[in-house]
Amino acid sequence: MRYYLGLGSNIGDQEANLRRARARLKKKGFKILAASCLYRSEPVGLPDQPWYLNQVIEVEAKRTPLELLNAVKEIEKLMKRRPSVRNGPRIIDIDILLGEDAVIRTEALTVPHPRLAERNFVLAPLAEIAPNTVHPILNKTISQLKHSSRDLSQVMIWRSS
Repeated sequence: MRYYLGLGSNIGDQEANLRRARARLKKKGFKILAASCLYRSEPVGLPDQPWYLNQVIEVEAKRTPLELLNAVKEIEKLMKRRPSVRNGPRIIDIDILLGEDAVIRTEALTVPHPRLAERNFVLAPLAEIAPNTVHPILNKTISQLKHSSRDLSQVMIWRSS
């Protein structure tokens, strides 16, 4: 199954944190099919914190969405992610954004991600690598969602100096 994952970090060496998360996913058997540029994004929900570095990747794995969730949570734990306030700073955050045309609503997992269409820091990198992918509930392409987003937070392609 193919999945789109959102990666984010705003603590420590953010670029290295995203690189380590991708490496750990590969080590767990996930094949990375595509990766967006890195994006610098304004924090949403809790503004008094460092800006984030975000990326979206497309992965392929012979795992169920729940198995993917368990793998992602294990990677976050291995990378020393600590419980924090909602939308607070984090060394790594890995979100399951989409899983092909799957719609999953359980206590543990909701796919598509429930706030995907409301967040520029996800829509910009996702539109870069999957502009014509259709949101299975909203029946709009990612490109359409990006262009109709009401999120006013700043998101820009980040370039290493």
